[in-house]
Amino acid sequence: SFDPAWGGPATITFEKLTDWIQHPDPGIKYYSGTAVYRQKFDLPKDSEGKIYLDLGKVKNMARIYINGKEAGTLWTTPWQLDITDFVKQSDNDLKIEIINLWPNRLIGDEQFPDDGIQKGEWPEWLIKGEARKSERYTFTTYKHFTKDSPLLESGLIGPVTLRTINKE
Repeated sequence: SFDPAWGGPATITFEKLTDWIQHPDPGIKYYSGTAVYRQKFDLPKDSEGKIYLDLGKVKNMARIYINGKEAGTLWTTPWQLDITDFVKQSDNDLKIEIINLWPNRLIGDEQFPDDGIQKGEWPEWLIKGEARKSERYTFTTYKHFTKDSPLLESGLIGPVTLRTINKE
């Protein structure tokens, strides 16, 4: 799920983990903010020892919840977390919040007509406290990107796996 207030779809099913910038929906392609992935899982029958969740590749941060409890936050490689104390043998509820960087939303907004500062003057809609009429989500006083700037990899790219390490 993505935050619709920032242009994303409230719910969507990913059949395969993929970089958001590869998605055909512009609400995902240009999304910046927090998105939530959910999955149910059971542990393998022969699971013994410590259990690690390996997220594979993440852009840019991940907060992990197992069965409603915060298990940890990952912000760098390796994208692995010991989840031994949070899992049960079956019917585990995994929630992963992924937070990416701001540039993709700024680049996405550059796809629309500019309703911001023109010739050094604040826009009328802002001065008058009116609702913005454009499709842009952001407002900046300086253009950091163009509509053709390269997008930054984003999302839970994976693969997501469980690993066990025997106690011995």
